[in-house]
Amino acid sequence: YTYNEPTIFFEYILDVAKLAKREKLYNMMVTNGYMTPEAIDVLSPYMDAATVDFKGGGNKDFYRKFMGVPDPTPIFQALEAMKEKKWFIEVTNLVVPEHGDKVEDVRKLARWIVEHLGPETPFHLLRFHPDYKLLDLPPTPVETLEKLAKVARDEGLEYIYIGNVWGHPLENTYCPKCGYMVIERHGFTITAWRLTKDNRCPKCGYRINVRGTFHGGSGSIISVFY
Repeated sequence: YTYNEPTIFFEYILDVAKLAKREKLYNMMVTNGYMTPEAIDVLSPYMDAATVDFKGGGNKDFYRKFMGVPDPTPIFQALEAMKEKKWFIEVTNLVVPEHGDKVEDVRKLARWIVEHLGPETPFHLLRFHPDYKLLDLPPTPVETLEKLAKVARDEGLEYIYIGNVWGHPLENTYCPKCGYMVIERHGFTITAWRLTKDNRCPKCGYRINVRGTFHGGSGSIISVFY
């Protein structure tokens, strides 16, 4: 459930998620995370996973200036509630040049994820593209994304991705223990799946943090969460 913000059609999500569960399908939402713990309680029997999108590293001033949000604290509270309900969680962060690309903000966000959600939580650094009211800004330099990825890794995150840069090595999933590429991607397509049947690295046996199963050959992406 995504595009636009799914919480604005909350009742529809709930109705469809119930039907999906009846057919033994997964439910996942991509959300800005600005929702109450009570809403998460209602969705939890039916929702399997969520990607929560931060912008500008979760910086409070950035949220006030560009998004009209007085305080991003409810987003962190929602993440903790999802974790408590055993949702599979991924976190993304849109890196906006000149305004939302501060190293310390990403360091703080990565540290919070490690401490509150766990180091195995997938973390995506997304490239900004100029659009709508921010046409005056350039796309995020790839070098900036790579620098921030190193910052996140230094804070202890195990699965770090760079998004909106097709063909970048950090589209792929690597084993945190031995560094072997266990899932290869190009854009939204899986081009190689090298995990064992129980989702372990075939080289060292480390359990990789993915949820769901992979069906089909090269190019398929069905029922797989990062």
